[in-house]
Amino acid sequence: MNKILVINGPNLNMLGIREPDIYGKQTYADLVEFVKQVGADVSVEVDCVQSNHEGVIVEAIQGALGKYDGIVINPAAYTHTSIAILDALKAVNLPAAEVHISNPWERDDFRRESYAGMACVYACAGLGFEGYACAIKFLVEYPNNPQQL
Repeated sequence: MNKILVINGPNLNMLGIREPDIYGKQTYADLVEFVKQVGADVSVEVDCVQSNHEGVIVEAIQGALGKYDGIVINPAAYTHTSIAILDALKAVNLPAAEVHISNPWERDDFRRESYAGMACVYACAGLGFEGYACAIKFLVEYPNNPQQL
């Protein structure tokens, strides 16, 4: 695995401001710096995209085809609502890992369904930024051991 696209959904640009008791005090810029360092540590190039718009996220997923070897996605609120993101992940058929800074399955009942997760080979929730590191490292090893779920 040489290149991974990290996609972050709505409101993640508000990290450090939005509900710091749930999402922490680190900013989105801190997250980007963190994932790029994780990528450097495991010798993989990491690019990051954040959007509050579902269509932009779908286009980022589609644009990954032929350019990236895997996708780390935190669809945020679109986790529970977006069949379009699920379909885009299925269409490109790249190994994808779902990440959540908090653990949505321990929060509101409506957060328990993950459409995007249905197309992912890995999921990590509730570990803060460290979940991104777990997802990146998983994807780096995934081509060598696709049965490691």
